[in-house]
Amino acid sequence: MSGRRTRIRPAVEQELGLLLATGPFEAALRAAIKARGLGLERIRYRLLSRGSSLSVATLSHWQSGRCRPERPDSLRALANLEEILDLPPTSLSRLLRRP
Repeated sequence: MSGRRTRIRPAVEQELGLLLATGPFEAALRAAIKARGLGLERIRYRLLSRGSSLSVATLSHWQSGRCRPERPDSLRALANLEEILDLPPTSLSRLLRRP
């Protein structure tokens, strides 16, 4: 985890926890991004600093449900994204295995 935890209102944290437990992936990702207050461009920059190159459009497509991470490099980026969003490891990636 990043070490800097953003203060999140309890109701938002509860909703995020529920979405991380039940999905769907895109709703959980959207809630995590909103809860942390990061813009997609900022997330893209932080991913780049960890060696993952994703476009803002790809991040937008993931959170809208237009597409999901499937390729090995996208799944590595997703692991970095979980860290950036201060989420438990595999919390988003395990939602990909659900229909």
